[in-house]
Amino acid sequence: MSDLRGLSAVVTGGSRGLGLLLAKELGRRGSRVTVAARDGHELAEAAELLRTGYGVTVHTVVCDVRDEDAVGRLMAEAAWHGGGVDIVIGSAGIIQVGPVGSVGVEEFRDAMDTMFFGALNTSLAALPYLRNSRAGGRLALIGSIGGLLAVPHLLPYSCAKAAIGTLAEGLHEEQAQHGVSVTAVHPGLMRTGSHLHARFAGDPDREFAWFAAVAGLPLLSMNAERAADRIVEAVERRRPRLVLTPMARIGARVHGVAPVVTTRLSSLLARVLPPGDGASGGTVEGSVVARTGRVAQARLVTLFSRLNGRAAERFNQCGAVPAGPGERARPSS
Repeated sequence: MSDLRGLSAVVTGGSRGLGLLLAKELGRRGSRVTVAARDGHELAEAAELLRTGYGVTVHTVVCDVRDEDAVGRLMAEAAWHGGGVDIVIGSAGIIQVGPVGSVGVEEFRDAMDTMFFGALNTSLAALPYLRNSRAGGRLALIGSIGGLLAVPHLLPYSCAKAAIGTLAEGLHEEQAQHGVSVTAVHPGLMRTGSHLHARFAGDPDREFAWFAAVAGLPLLSMNAERAADRIVEAVERRRPRLVLTPMARIGARVHGVAPVVTTRLSSLLARVLPPGDGASGGTVEGSVVARTGRVAQARLVTLFSRLNGRAAERFNQCGAVPAGPGERARPSS
């Protein structure tokens, strides 16, 4: 029997992708789950999918993790609904893909606000409840291999994820004396269908093509349901750190031993990625690129990202699609 049975859990960013699967896995292990995201329609779809597709009933709360007060209200409602808060997984995030010359300060600020400050707001609001948990509180923050070594054309994302990793390690050190475990999770590529909600800068068609294709390759990416199972298992066992996918573990170890080598290899990778135009022109959502992109790129994506496309359909990534190409020039917010 799972140690998580009967415990009250909160998952932020839980309306689709990895967050949805984490909610499913917690529910499967007997936890009472509260799922939070900022889109109420997506949350409703996620709750229906969890109920009918996986047999898991969840409580939902609309919450923007960038809003400190809103996160405080989320924890209070989760505690009221679940009889306390024993487990919190901070999974809310965004992905921006493009060369640094084609993204601006706003993209970096958006990444930090959503991911790092979202994780910080979630952690600080959760800690008083987790310290009072009779089972001993558990907190997990979802970082990335991009936070352990910088990934070309994902610099805002990598910066925010690096900050999350440091936050998780520091919290683990300080909260152990209060009976709270903190797990830093660093996944590699996962087949979650996230390419449809990622935002692309520079040459959106070519950036979408390489990202969607690489994220769907079986040898480089991981089945998202298996990843969710591994993450929840790490939380249950109170592991301080989890790096997922063999390639991510190899990359993290090599970078730790020989950072100059990995930096030079990443520089070579950057040379083959699409060049930027040297100016920030906003970002385009992947779902828009998928509908309006060039045929040649669409063939490449179809060839290499079929598994990722199937994941998008299964994990609630296809519902919130912008209604037209007018969004192509809209800066991200």
